[in-house]
Amino acid sequence: MEAQRSDATSRLPDVVQEFASAVVPALRGGDGRFDVVGTVLTPADDPVAVAAVRVLGADVLAPRTLAGRTPTEADLALFERAVRAFPPKAGGSALSAWSHRGMRAALAAARADGTARAGDGDVPDTAWVAELSWQRMTHQLAQLAALAVPGLAPPLAEAVAARPVDLARGFVRAVRRRDWLQAAGAGRWLAMTPGTPESLGLATGLDFVHHMGGADARVALHVQAAAVLRSRGDGAATPYAGSVRA
Repeated sequence: MEAQRSDATSRLPDVVQEFASAVVPALRGGDGRFDVVGTVLTPADDPVAVAAVRVLGADVLAPRTLAGRTPTEADLALFERAVRAFPPKAGGSALSAWSHRGMRAALAAARADGTARAGDGDVPDTAWVAELSWQRMTHQLAQLAALAVPGLAPPLAEAVAARPVDLARGFVRAVRRRDWLQAAGAGRWLAMTPGTPESLGLATGLDFVHHMGGADARVALHVQAAAVLRSRGDGAATPYAGSVRA
């Protein structure tokens, strides 16, 4: 049993990359359907596949929530298994609660009329977005980048919208530190956040992040999601009188 657990743990990063790699082209467009389960090599009944879906969270259904494409029933069944298998623990972190809530909202949107809903139950805390330093806030939000989808987590998006300049500083800091996953996640939030400083040069910055870190499929996924958001105009940059420094 211990050997099986160790094997699953060692395989998880590769399977996460596999699933993320399947989502990226589905975000770029195509016909009305997408098929993540049919694209990857890891079978849907493999427990590591369920864990990988939980790691990626709502992004497994991003081609639906961001690009309007239709998932297969196999995709939805695996996603629902991940939602049920990894509920947030009582008294757990706000990040875990938000990630789970975002998955439930994405599943509801895919199974119903396509309108992303916040889900049932209490809304997780958002006070931390205002209270944390800009460095820590950026770190936390990058971990919730799968929720940077219009309508998927409105209270969280509203809280982020109060700190676009601080988030831009966090993006610059992550790029300077060569933390490409954090930079991609922060950049994705900025792509849908009103008030993102024009001085940031977000499109060019994200191109650079993809060039340097795109070998990580999760980086590529966030950058592609940001491109979709920018093409939709959900987070158009607005003029900012100052400059952004990390």
